[in-house]
Amino acid sequence: MRAAARTFATKGYRTGSLQDVAEQVGITHAGVLHHFGSKEQLLVAVLQQRDDDGVRELEGQHIPGGLELFRHLVRTVRANEGRPGIVQGFTVLVGESVTEGHPARAWVTHRYEVLRGQIADAVQVIGPHVTRDAAVRAAAGVIAVMDGLQVQWLLDDDAVDLPDATTFAIEAILAAVLAGPGAPRPVGEVDGA
Repeated sequence: MRAAARTFATKGYRTGSLQDVAEQVGITHAGVLHHFGSKEQLLVAVLQQRDDDGVRELEGQHIPGGLELFRHLVRTVRANEGRPGIVQGFTVLVGESVTEGHPARAWVTHRYEVLRGQIADAVQVIGPHVTRDAAVRAAAGVIAVMDGLQVQWLLDDDAVDLPDATTFAIEAILAAVLAGPGAPRPVGEVDGA
């Protein structure tokens, strides 16, 4: 799994081969297929392992709710500073998944759908007055900021303090959604939005 994660992180899914993975672990291409069945199944296993590792130390091994979810996201970002290869692999595979016919597309789409729901639920726990639509918009914003900051950090880790920038962005999004629709909007109305 680690060899596959390294291969997909450095070469991408389409360019990285099962032979690349096999050579790293000292087995044959057929040996990799014996364990995973296909390159697609190996990719999904790598992606799932990444998510499973992220909650392994948590009670019940699942993402917490309410304010603790946002603290968990920041702790995850802090941990990610020490595992740039995993962050790079995830970023590459998510980016590639938007292409037609990519084998990780369904997994990535489902992961974002679930994560948006979990974050929206957490928003509504800490702000019961927040509408579901506003909570989902906030959730999408949190995910987008986290992914975008990871890309910037991967390109220049000296320019972006990943945990601090992530914390700032999450707090700004939460402050805005908790303030409600009557709060001042510095950007104002954009095309009736």
